[in-house]
Amino acid sequence: MASHRFGLVAGEASGDLLAALLLDGLRARWPDLQAFGVGGPQLASRGFDAWQSSDVLSVRGYLEVLPKLGQLLALRRQLTQRMSAERPDVFIGVDAPDFNFSLEARLKAAGIRTVHFVSPSFWAWRVEKLVRLKAAADHVLCIFPFEPDLLAQHGIAATYVGHPLAGVIPLQPDRAAARAKLGLNLEQPVLALLPGSRKAEVDHLAARFLAAAERVRQKMPALQVIVPAVPFLRAHIERIAKSAGVAAQIVTGQSHDALAACDVTLAASGTATLEAALFKRPMVISYHMNQLSYRIMRGRNLQPWVGLPNILCRDFVVPEILQDEATPQALADAVLGWFKAPQQVDQVQQRFTELHHTLRRDTAQLAGDAIERMLQRG
Repeated sequence: MASHRFGLVAGEASGDLLAALLLDGLRARWPDLQAFGVGGPQLASRGFDAWQSSDVLSVRGYLEVLPKLGQLLALRRQLTQRMSAERPDVFIGVDAPDFNFSLEARLKAAGIRTVHFVSPSFWAWRVEKLVRLKAAADHVLCIFPFEPDLLAQHGIAATYVGHPLAGVIPLQPDRAAARAKLGLNLEQPVLALLPGSRKAEVDHLAARFLAAAERVRQKMPALQVIVPAVPFLRAHIERIAKSAGVAAQIVTGQSHDALAACDVTLAASGTATLEAALFKRPMVISYHMNQLSYRIMRGRNLQPWVGLPNILCRDFVVPEILQDEATPQALADAVLGWFKAPQQVDQVQQRFTELHHTLRRDTAQLAGDAIERMLQRG
């Protein structure tokens, strides 16, 4: 039997990790599977044939995308041509809906079966994405349990496969082992700062996160601060920390080690907040972006929550401090609130444990089953 050939395009660091975990599972089913397209270091470490780095898709916001628009449109044209020539058995777009939907629709029109992995947050603020999703994907792999039924109401075939990270992150993280690995003191408090995986996010958040950490340290002199950085942004974050005069341990990658090690995390809204929840860590969720982009996004929000842990729990389980309210002092006060309230920490850890069990499924098996059914239909 001929080997399977899958095309993938994964957007930015979070998509690269999700795609890599999915690829692990697919290769367990099809050991001869060949995969190619756009990916980052996680996919590359698995022998993925990366035609382009996923860093190029690390853009968020309306105005922020404009400087890279020409490059992105050119890349999409090139990928359409090359994927059409390669004729993979299946094309899987991983996250990055603004880029992948158009690419998927073109490949679908060319007769290539298409899968979208990670449904866009249409239930939060992007209802208009459903029309494009229906045109783009033959099947959607959903990471949250309520999504397939909602998509079915719009005639979109979907399967709940669980969240891959819920199967990778342990139900009981080993804080002591993570601190030893990172060289952190086992007895002193640790704050992890996660200012995002895109340069625009880091530009808006890193300085205020570091300033907040310094204010927390004034109240807790023994505080250890760790900042996991995606590789291409580490030097940039180091420059910001040096300019701000804030002492922090900045490491390349190792976000899971940092989350396992910390007592509290201050995180940019996005996938990192769900990872923090799976590590059962109390957090403060924050975001800051171009003012016009923020007004547009907030005007289209369909529910009161922004952070994934709060959305999934349907409650403000952890504080969200956004845009103009995200001052260093406000962020510091919210972080200090967790250090002063061990009973609340216990309660949020219980909520996050329940969430972890809900999201923990055999993602590789379920995703593989859905894709295999597509292949069998021909």
